[in-house]
Amino acid sequence: MASKRFLITGGAGFIGSAVIRYLIQETAYEVINIDKLTYAGNLESLAGISGNNRYHFKQVDICSPDEIDQLFNKYQPHAVMHLAAESHVDRSINGPADFIHTNITGTYIMLEAARKFWMTLTEKDKQQFRFHHISTDEVYGSLGTTGLFTEQTAYDPSSPYSASKASSDHLVRAWHRTYGLPVVLTNCSNNYGPYQFPEKLIPLIILNALEGKPLPIYGKGDQVRDWLYVDDHARALYKVVAQGKVGETYNIGGNNEKTNLEVVHTLCHILDERAPDHPAGITRYADLITYVDDRPGHDQRYAIDASKIIQDLGWQPDETFETGIRKTVNWYLENQRWSQRVMNGSYCRERLGLIREAS
Repeated sequence: MASKRFLITGGAGFIGSAVIRYLIQETAYEVINIDKLTYAGNLESLAGISGNNRYHFKQVDICSPDEIDQLFNKYQPHAVMHLAAESHVDRSINGPADFIHTNITGTYIMLEAARKFWMTLTEKDKQQFRFHHISTDEVYGSLGTTGLFTEQTAYDPSSPYSASKASSDHLVRAWHRTYGLPVVLTNCSNNYGPYQFPEKLIPLIILNALEGKPLPIYGKGDQVRDWLYVDDHARALYKVVAQGKVGETYNIGGNNEKTNLEVVHTLCHILDERAPDHPAGITRYADLITYVDDRPGHDQRYAIDASKIIQDLGWQPDETFETGIRKTVNWYLENQRWSQRVMNGSYCRERLGLIREAS
């Protein structure tokens, strides 16, 4: 695949930008980045590779079928990596319509554009084409105290976000089974690392702590998540699109189960070491921990069995939670101006996801 062209949707987002940085820095592929540039899309995440002649950016909404068709015809991609999505559970509780539109309708439009383009290819090129749909472990719902999500786990989504991603997963499989479109799917655990928008737990806690603001913990903080460093995820996604078997799903996890409270205490401990000049009124960052009402429908535990991608494709995460979280804290300490710039005023780290009475 030395001279192949990859079309990436959502490439200005957190995971998408990590994938593009990997492809440009570690492969010889040409990359076309399609992104609407919503609040969480940020081209600063790609500043280091934006001048590369193998990188192209197009500000296009995936829900615009004519524009998407034009991009397929112009660039003739060999593979699509579909990451564009509304992704924050709390936002989906406040405003589910955007999630239905982007995650379901947008995926349908991408599938149809890919199918129409794929039908024009030679038989050899049809065999080599891939549509890679990137999804989440949240489609599986909530685990008990034991067990792991496998590729055979039944779907049981809890939030408007996870329901919209489950719907898009089903659409992708239907386009494979009905039309023969060569697809691969991945479902990943919670990502963390550099360039993550500050609405998510880890950057939110880091930035709030540095400013002496409360560190909100939903409920008791005993919800368990499996944490995956974003650059490890980017490598896994490349493995799947390049080597994965058509029609197959691969779960990607970091084998790092932590409660939310453990994550916050770990962040506070590292910040105590790395930023010892505490805000006024506290002697340690953990003093800022504040317990708030739990998220409606909050899943208790996610945990991924990643043995399939490990055994079939030879992928392994490089980072443990301990090494990855230190890299992450260090990055945010060194890039505080980035965090301030990406928050454009529409989000000020306020509590999201509260159910409001209908007017």
